[in-house]
Amino acid sequence: MATGESGDGPYTYASAGVDIDRGNALVDRIRASVRSTARAGADAEIGGFGGLFDIKAAGFKDPVLVAANDGVGTKVKVAIDTGLHDTVGIDLVAMSVNDLVVQGAEPLFFLDYFASGKLEVEVAASVVEGIAEGCRQAGAALIGGETAEMPGLYADGDYDLAGFAVGAVERAEILPAKDIGVGDVLLGLASSGVHSNGYSLVRRLVSDHRFTFEDPAPYQPGRSLGRALLEPTRIYVKPLLAAIRETKAVKALAHITGGGITENLPRVLPAGTAARIDLAAIPVLPVFRWLAGLGRIEEAEMLRTFNCGIGMVVVASAADADRVAAVLEGAGEIVVRLGEIVAGDGSAHVVYDGALDLSW
Repeated sequence: MATGESGDGPYTYASAGVDIDRGNALVDRIRASVRSTARAGADAEIGGFGGLFDIKAAGFKDPVLVAANDGVGTKVKVAIDTGLHDTVGIDLVAMSVNDLVVQGAEPLFFLDYFASGKLEVEVAASVVEGIAEGCRQAGAALIGGETAEMPGLYADGDYDLAGFAVGAVERAEILPAKDIGVGDVLLGLASSGVHSNGYSLVRRLVSDHRFTFEDPAPYQPGRSLGRALLEPTRIYVKPLLAAIRETKAVKALAHITGGGITENLPRVLPAGTAARIDLAAIPVLPVFRWLAGLGRIEEAEMLRTFNCGIGMVVVASAADADRVAAVLEGAGEIVVRLGEIVAGDGSAHVVYDGALDLSW
């Protein structure tokens, strides 16, 4: 039998670039963070072949399960390039649990997948600790995950993430409701930043204009550009569940991700209707003004690429809108009245009035 050029062996998995001991060290390192996400229905222990969840213990009577999965996109490359790994885990959780709550579902548990060329325990632990923080914000138990070390597929230093969330909603409370109609009010919840969409364009602009992530953020004094761009995605779960349960008046929710308001809001609108939005009501964040000015990005492109300052849209009747807004504001959300649902003419699902404030 031929031997390898580097010697006669004996060969080991570690000599091929995969170190099982590093994986075991990571499990030990993150165990306390994972335990901190325990909730009714799950003890959030890791190490078994599968994670267990007792849905009856979570208090549901006639539940429908809702599942979602997502990643962080090329925002993870910003984390890699800056060496700041402590917040992308929050993004990973946010992207899935915000999709669950728009159907009225309470997130129950979360699982993660971390793939790299060479497992760096401190880097992976920082990411997973961020995932645990996201789970605590969402009220979900982190009940398992997978760490894959794949030399030759990923370059050393690179990694990618995927997240999987499962929630439950009582059958009679699934959103969107069937009584959405003309005259219903659209409320917007402010975003925390770029969230986790549009980073391929963001990174292109930063590179083409010769910025570095170590430079001061032009739109946020006192922070580096990299740290400012890594501001984690806002998790809206607990305020929205409070509004849903306390008011019984939330008709629909739309998570504003890739595609912006233009592509995401129509997903919850019934046939024959459209959304009319006053663009001047959107609290455009400084980061979006900076990006628009830097790239001379037209308004329509901004609206279908970025959230522009609105991370979630809430639909409620005109009679209930103020009550819903009050609960959300009491839970710490910034709420703006964006517009209303109108009769559709078949030509557009979202009709914009006015203009975004993109002045820089």
